[in-house]
Amino acid sequence: MLPFPTLRTVEIMIPPPSIFAFPALSIPLMTKESLKSHLKRCPFAKQARDLESQPYFSEDINTSSADSEDEIVSSDAKRKAIHGLTPLDFHHLITKIKSLHSTICSEMRVSLVIPERCSKWMNGMQERQVPFQEKHAVQQASIIGNMEEFGMISKPLGDCSGLNGEKGEGEGEGAAIVEFGAGRGYLAHMLADCYGFNKVFLIERRSYKLKADRSLRQKESLVFERLRIDIKDLNLHAIDSLKELPYLAIGKHLCGPATDLTIRCCLPDQSIPNKGPTFTGSHIQGLALATCCHHLCQWKHYINKDLFSKLGITKAIFHAITWFSSWAVDADHSSELTDMNDQEIHLTTRDTEESCKEKIRGVDEIIRKMPQLERAVLGFMCKEIIDMGRLFWLRDRGLEAQLRKYVPSNISPENHLLVAKQPA
Repeated sequence: MLPFPTLRTVEIMIPPPSIFAFPALSIPLMTKESLKSHLKRCPFAKQARDLESQPYFSEDINTSSADSEDEIVSSDAKRKAIHGLTPLDFHHLITKIKSLHSTICSEMRVSLVIPERCSKWMNGMQERQVPFQEKHAVQQASIIGNMEEFGMISKPLGDCSGLNGEKGEGEGEGAAIVEFGAGRGYLAHMLADCYGFNKVFLIERRSYKLKADRSLRQKESLVFERLRIDIKDLNLHAIDSLKELPYLAIGKHLCGPATDLTIRCCLPDQSIPNKGPTFTGSHIQGLALATCCHHLCQWKHYINKDLFSKLGITKAIFHAITWFSSWAVDADHSSELTDMNDQEIHLTTRDTEESCKEKIRGVDEIIRKMPQLERAVLGFMCKEIIDMGRLFWLRDRGLEAQLRKYVPSNISPENHLLVAKQPA
């Protein structure tokens, strides 16, 4: 056994507090003159002024006039509202969601469609060692494949222009691509390269590095514009270079209310059911929007409040549905989840009924003890409810529309694709 080392006592001198004291900083208040001078030099203020001077900027043009009275509800506020319910009210809420889902939702099959041209394009991108992620490229290719399968775009002739410089013949001569929430713009990049589109517009409010812009600008025959603007403020039909052109609206992962704002942006003249296509300036041929982040959706911006109101869905219930939708993303997606069915969700309702009788468990404990699969099933139900409302809105406006799962959930749990086109 080793002996313990001899311990020494060490005195530590702690200096008086005055040594650590810092002199008070004197920060002069900004006068009106200095503020005015600063705003002239501020790059962000200059950017805002430049944007507001553009003909396509119109503040809040894509928000409903009735939306102004509603406020944005944070995720934390949604969570507190649900956790503040009694077990009986929580049970009634789950029952209401289950009933609504069975009323308006139909089974969606996974439609993973990778066109051969897109597959070749992806291989070419890998060989050229450009910024490229196969997972995202597969999602982009399947969005395009579903657009072709749905009849929004036709299969072009020739090889992929992104690989050998030949432009595919098909949609590219007349129609334009408008990608909403474009990010780096690689969905539009793939579509333009593989299907010969020669007019590309990217709509994005943020700034990104490693964008597809450089590659797109190098194409001599391609008209390209990136507009840094919030979708809610975009008057699409006031873009000079897009006027009188047919276009396809696309988007990969349009977060929360961005999907609703995009639909309103593309179809501003079809706010009245069964009015039929009415076009001013450019006109839409079809749209393919991959929805995501349903937990961020807001009653303030949701496109089909009328339908939900008729079904007894209040603002509070809608925000509860959006909060539950996050459970679909929280689940383990290492393998494809089984189809949703009544037996799985029945376990949740039965459990809450028993909790109501016992009167000893709160909603916090009920949620904590729910199996992960049941939470995921409820989450996917809520995501489908939100997107089905959007689907019905498009159909009510005379469009042919479908809701598809364009990739399995083990590739991405955010796998809903809303496709729509003008009737033949």
